[in-house]
Amino acid sequence: MFSFLTGILEEKCDNIAVINCNGVGFELNVSDTTIYELPNKGELATIYTYMAVREDAITLFGFASREEKSAFLKLTSVSGIGGKMAIAILSAMPVADLIEAIVTENIRLLSSIKGLGKKTAERLVVELKNSFDDLQLSMLNPRNSTIHTSAIEEAIDTLVAMGLTRFDATQVVKNVATSDDTAEEIIKKSLKNLKK
Repeated sequence: MFSFLTGILEEKCDNIAVINCNGVGFELNVSDTTIYELPNKGELATIYTYMAVREDAITLFGFASREEKSAFLKLTSVSGIGGKMAIAILSAMPVADLIEAIVTENIRLLSSIKGLGKKTAERLVVELKNSFDDLQLSMLNPRNSTIHTSAIEEAIDTLVAMGLTRFDATQVVKNVATSDDTAEEIIKKSLKNLKK
């Protein structure tokens, strides 16, 4: 029903964003990714939307990009993954990393997302592995495509254990990792990058 909303950003916290569109405040469920991408409170923002209608609730979901909305729709097409779970998955990592994890069948990384068990992660891979088009696959970062995946996963897990969100840990690791890095080297570079 709603494709997008443009208005003043009134609030953004705890996976909720409120957009004031001509005096009407729309509350949207959003991922950490979208929270990170949105402008400051009081500024003009455009959010792509999806409205989920059930017998007992009408929920509006918001996304910073069309790619994130597309990923959300793909995730919710999988049996056992509802809107809230899809938002949790999108909060755990950027869309490009999620696509990469699904295409490379990285069950370990997917099942490390809070609330997403191994069986659901496996179902997600089986049902979505071949569903991404060339445009979405082009989002994958070619610079990082040869990096040893287990080193990246270990570095991300360590940074999460140190208190970073999985999204922030993934972002910093992807920015600093190179193909010959060990997990320890990635962690050192990530911590140095965070101090800047």
